Amino acid sequence: MKALVTGCAGFIGNHLTERLLKEGFEVIGIDCFTDYYSREIKEANISNALNHKNFEFIEEDILSLDDFPDVDYVFHEAAQAGVRKSWGENFEVYTINNVLATQKLLEFYKLKRIKKFVFASSSSVYGDAELPMREDRLLKPVSPYGVTKLAAENLCYLYWKNYGVPTVSLRYFTVYGPRQRPDMAIHRFVKAILNDEEITVYGDGTQTRDFTFFDDVTEANILAANSEIEGGVFNVGGGSRISVNELINEIEKIVGNKARVKYVEKQKGDVKNTWADVSKAEAILNWKPKIKIEEGLKRFVEWIKLECEKNKRG
Repeated sequence: MKALVTGCAGFIGNHLTERLLKEGFEVIGIDCFTDYYSREIKEANISNALNHKNFEFIEEDILSLDDFPDVDYVFHEAAQAGVRKSWGENFEVYTINNVLATQKLLEFYKLKRIKKFVFASSSSVYGDAELPMREDRLLKPVSPYGVTKLAAENLCYLYWKNYGVPTVSLRYFTVYGPRQRPDMAIHRFVKAILNDEEITVYGDGTQTRDFTFFDDVTEANILAANSEIEGGVFNVGGGSRISVNELINEIEKIVGNKARVKYVEKQKGDVKNTWADVSKAEAILNWKPKIKIEEGLKRFVEWIKLECEKNKRG
């Protein structure tokens, strides 16, 4: 079996790439190293894959390519990430990387005999929806990022409906774990508490998130790819819904340090709460999250400590 993974040097993309290689796939990865965060981090992310005999890397922007590889599966993880940076003049970048890039891939593979096109969507498509968030809820995103993710989801549906492209969209809920993007809350909080630095919290910290460990996300991708479902949408949430303040308390317990927290104004585009109803994924894909927040945080803290030791040694 041969798979294409877009965004293969990103947080989720590189973990998925390694999982596919472990499963015996030949994997072709595409990444253009966007400047959202350090290229050095992304190069470290794919270092293991680059040493694997069944991995081929293409450093290109999706929109610059006229041809894509013949594969059995497409895992479309590439995207311009981040809710808070998606406003104003930046919106064009999000439109290009999240909407146009998705359309180009779908257009190319619409007449190919692929087994599945798995798209990485986001809980941001819901906005401030009634909890728990179910796939049949009315979708009203409150950020430009969420709008672009919903647009890409709709593209997946229409290419399935009109051309039979076997798409499945997975709505990720706040994914975390080793190699997480440095701008994300758990990464920032753990580093700050370890180093006795101040944490900035947007809002009063009572907002809640459904945190999902990366292992559970990669498993959802594999199960979606192997399923008979086409044109479907599934929540991928961790079942670990806690407030930001509770999250900080959990990290304090694991690290053994007290956090220094500065509360600032809530940012536009941030939803108040997220909580995934994953009953559809459980019933149809036979998927459910396995890693609870306490265990996931312990693993993440250990990874951060190891990274800090590596950096000290130079």
